[in-house]
Amino acid sequence: MLTWSIVFFVVALIAAALGFGGIAGAAAGIAKILFFVFLVLLIISLIAGAVRGRTPTV
Repeated sequence: MLTWSIVFFVVALIAAALGFGGIAGAAAGIAKILFFVFLVLLIISLIAGAVRGRTPTV
């Protein structure tokens, strides 16, 4: 999910550089939403792992 967030962010940067404001705004909004969903799922996963007593694996 973090990969998709980065992809949409790059699309937003390219669209903004080419002057497509609407597309850039939409892509940036999608990237922001995906990034926050990723953060929430990461925190939930870390808490669930801590409750089980496992160490996080990278």
